[in-house]
Amino acid sequence: MYIPATIKRILFLLFTAIYLFVLKGNAQNVDVNILKAINPRYPTSNVWSAVSGSGYWLTAAVPVGTFAYGLIEHDSVSQHRAIETAISIGIASIISESLKRTINTTRPADKYPNEIFVTKPDHGRAFPSGHTTLAFATAASLAIEYKKWYVTVPAYAWATAVGYSRMYKGYHLPSQVLSGAAFGIGSAYVSHWISGKLWKRKAAHG
Repeated sequence: MYIPATIKRILFLLFTAIYLFVLKGNAQNVDVNILKAINPRYPTSNVWSAVSGSGYWLTAAVPVGTFAYGLIEHDSVSQHRAIETAISIGIASIISESLKRTINTTRPADKYPNEIFVTKPDHGRAFPSGHTTLAFATAASLAIEYKKWYVTVPAYAWATAVGYSRMYKGYHLPSQVLSGAAFGIGSAYVSHWISGKLWKRKAAHG
């Protein structure tokens, strides 16, 4: 049976995320020890706080800015890219929130109060990292759409920094961040596949 390459990538990323979640249960000490090495007793860095926050506002700004540019310049390609990115972010949000509410994993700082530190308590719903999921959905969408190293490298570097910031601030274990990255990238491929079908159908009826 023939399976499209995009579907193979999606399945691989989803299975990777599930594996990481299972691995977390089997290698808890490694997970916690890595987090302890990243998370300081006083995680008050303004830089990492800003990077963490960008996981939401920059994620929203990318498709909005791209679509606005497309409208101003009458560039349909940019508009399509913006819509594709927005679909990716929407899929990532649904996956992240559904898993958070269904699994409702305890936050590291609640489970290990004398080992993991936060400046502001945030209880429950730790799997996967929502910030990381959205950041990687955005970065992967840009990489897929533009296929230029000077877009791909900064995009993934930013998404990785967002994931690191969530560990620095003590909100997520490494496995939760890696799972978020896998779900985010998977969402981008799903969106790319959906968008391809939509534009093809639109062109056929045009």
